[in-house]
Amino acid sequence: MEYERLLSDFRHPVVQAKAAELTRQKTTQLDKLQSIFVYIRDEIKFGFPPKWDKVKASETIEYGIGYCNTKATLFAALCKSSELPARIHYGLIDFQIMKGIIPSFAFMFLPAKGSHSWIDLQIDGEWKQMDSYVTDKLFYDKALKKLQNDRRSLGYGLCIADGKSSCEFNFGEMGFAQFGAVVEDHGVWDDASEYFATAKYTKMSAFQSMAYPMLAGVANRSIRKIRSASV
Repeated sequence: MEYERLLSDFRHPVVQAKAAELTRQKTTQLDKLQSIFVYIRDEIKFGFPPKWDKVKASETIEYGIGYCNTKATLFAALCKSSELPARIHYGLIDFQIMKGIIPSFAFMFLPAKGSHSWIDLQIDGEWKQMDSYVTDKLFYDKALKKLQNDRRSLGYGLCIADGKSSCEFNFGEMGFAQFGAVVEDHGVWDDASEYFATAKYTKMSAFQSMAYPMLAGVANRSIRKIRSASV
């Protein structure tokens, strides 16, 4: 694939500089991955950027905010720039996970499920999955408390349907914050642009594209309110 088409633009100077900064003096693969993880989780705040999905990794660094798809794109780029094996895993997620972040009336204009991604990392020769980096820790802690207070298993960007959830750097059953809401697996992809070019990808309608900036603004205000709440 031509470099210019890659959304995980790992050769971009901004991405390469950030990767070098994050992995400097890290001697093991696990230490490097954890440093990248913490940066993506907490320095790239959970939120919705000016563009939907087709956001390059270098742009996400500049925006300083992201959600599942744009954070996975950045994670893969930083790993590639650091010569760490990583790939993006796509599927469909229940949009009810956004309950409490976007207004209730907006759901009538959205599909019941939409494209979602998480990251596959190779640790000691074994591929492992995780998405616990999607929401920053401060937001995660506040959102989890609200979800538990509401006695719900899905909403505020989190899913605790199986009683397990985490925003920590771990793998397996506790390596997920949203995975319990995934309803369909579309496999692994080297770059987001490859998946977005398939019929599996949930494209926005013209109306949804026009409404996205307004909806993103509303969602980001809700996220900031949750993050600053005293719960």
